[in-house]
Amino acid sequence: MIRQAVIVAGGLGSRFGNRTKEMPKGFIEIDGVPMVERSVQKLIAAGIEEIIIGTGHCSEYYDELAKKYHIIKTVRNDNYANTSSMGTLAVCAPLIKGDFILLESDLIYDSVGLKVLQNDERANVILASGKSNSHDEVYLAANEDGFLNEVSKDKSIIPNPAGELVGITKISKSCLDKMMAYYNSDSSLIKIDYENVLKHVSLNGEPVYVHKVEYYAWTEIDDENMLDRALTQIWPRIVENESLQAIRREVLLNPGPSTTTDSVKYAQVVADICPRELEFGKLMEDVAEGLTEVCADPKNYISVMFGCSGTGADEAMVSSCVPPDGKLLVVDNGSYGARLAKIASVYNIDMDVFKSSTYEPIDIKALEEQMKSKKYTTFAIVYHETTTGLLNDLATICPMAKKYGMTTICDIVSAYGGMPIDLGSLGIDFATSTSNKHIGGMAGVGFVVCKKSELLKQKDWPMRNYYLNLYDQYKYFLETKQTRFTPPVQTFYALRQAIIETKVETVEKRFERFTACWEILVKALDEIGLKMLVDRKYQSHFITAILIPETPKYNFNALHDYAKSFGFTIYPGKLGNIDTFRIANMGDIKPEEMTHFTCVLRDYMHSIGVC
Repeated sequence: MIRQAVIVAGGLGSRFGNRTKEMPKGFIEIDGVPMVERSVQKLIAAGIEEIIIGTGHCSEYYDELAKKYHIIKTVRNDNYANTSSMGTLAVCAPLIKGDFILLESDLIYDSVGLKVLQNDERANVILASGKSNSHDEVYLAANEDGFLNEVSKDKSIIPNPAGELVGITKISKSCLDKMMAYYNSDSSLIKIDYENVLKHVSLNGEPVYVHKVEYYAWTEIDDENMLDRALTQIWPRIVENESLQAIRREVLLNPGPSTTTDSVKYAQVVADICPRELEFGKLMEDVAEGLTEVCADPKNYISVMFGCSGTGADEAMVSSCVPPDGKLLVVDNGSYGARLAKIASVYNIDMDVFKSSTYEPIDIKALEEQMKSKKYTTFAIVYHETTTGLLNDLATICPMAKKYGMTTICDIVSAYGGMPIDLGSLGIDFATSTSNKHIGGMAGVGFVVCKKSELLKQKDWPMRNYYLNLYDQYKYFLETKQTRFTPPVQTFYALRQAIIETKVETVEKRFERFTACWEILVKALDEIGLKMLVDRKYQSHFITAILIPETPKYNFNALHDYAKSFGFTIYPGKLGNIDTFRIANMGDIKPEEMTHFTCVLRDYMHSIGVC
């Protein structure tokens, strides 16, 4: 799996004249987006975790870009005026940890090229196209085995080229080491381009294969004529080609599973792999660490993963985290708190239930009195009640439970990844979530983020549950980097991509996006005249439970079907004695989509005389 990419962007761009005098040519915009930024976006969508940009001329532009995409690291080639692309790659080399994708900064290209290289089983592959008619071609020659043996702009030297250099290459770490050794071996090579260094190593024991895509849509942009050609001929082809791969957009306003990005969907399309392979074990290990980092310090917490739903994770937590002679206190203020209590009852765990309103804040004083009244070992609560959108005050409640000596176990399923959470600061020992809500992955992985010191206490406890036992799963994974039973392989690839995209957006910015969607919805509800179940100051901004209008003309199924005809899926309420429907702000939902939905909602309500 390729985790890094390097963009060489040190050049002056002098053929553009004044246009690039005070701006790198990578920042020339195509359809409103700088070329290099669009390349960054495509690399992220392809699962690249870190992008190294070798800079030079006007390097501050790239430093600013790195502030926007914090997975970017910039390295300045201070000698960019006297070196070429290999000189810029050389300053990036110390940061390169393994196999990587090398790109030039002045390209526009169909993103399928990245997939071609990632899917090629060979270690070193240079992407080539058929005849481009760019009038600035770099020709590649290959031997009978298909590996590079000549590079030239002179067609007479390569009369029958194997293809034209695109400027996107997959390079192994061993190949890079040989490139660096050759480059550093002779000071006269200071002006050499990376493709000529690739030719040298390919001829000297490290084959670099030429992978030709005959009708590949791409172009380098070096001057005004090439820019005009890009805008009129190449970019429209790229847009059309990539649009053919887009998946029909359905906006899920239900509380999960959530709307996912196309890049998360496509991340599942990988070569078959045995989950016992070390490569997949490393992927799961990275996923576990990434899940932990979303809400806790990995030095103190660890994520234990299962092939299951969020409820499966809840069952693992409840059945594993109450000592054999322990007593559990569960807060029930909605369907998911009730579910925690139900799970405990199935395992015959000694338990008391603290009942609270489903739509009003918990009475903290009454809860503390309950905590004082008996000796509880364990306290269970839901952070965000998905039934209603009520956000419980765990910053007050969990430290209070810790004060009375309890281990805290929390369902944070529909809060995790959608808002800033620090389990350590909140005083939470165990927290459950799932791959299919705010984190933005596909359904199929449930996990428990565990405080290590508390998890280790379970070492000698008798098992109440076999498949979902937390300590056994943790111990086995620690020793083998495998789950005890077959994991949902493709779902883990999607979850890895979702974690990358979460890190790029940041949880803080994601919460701002969800809040913007919620504010659009609340404003529309006020204008329509619909009431919310939970007072807005206690709402999470993720779920809004809306009281149905007082008219016999209202029918949820009719509203559902009308919304569905516009690409929106909505969900009914789950409170038996209060009629509501729920609108969720989760997953890959955009404010403009919520604005569109509110227009649909307004139209339906107008049709039944509500507004």
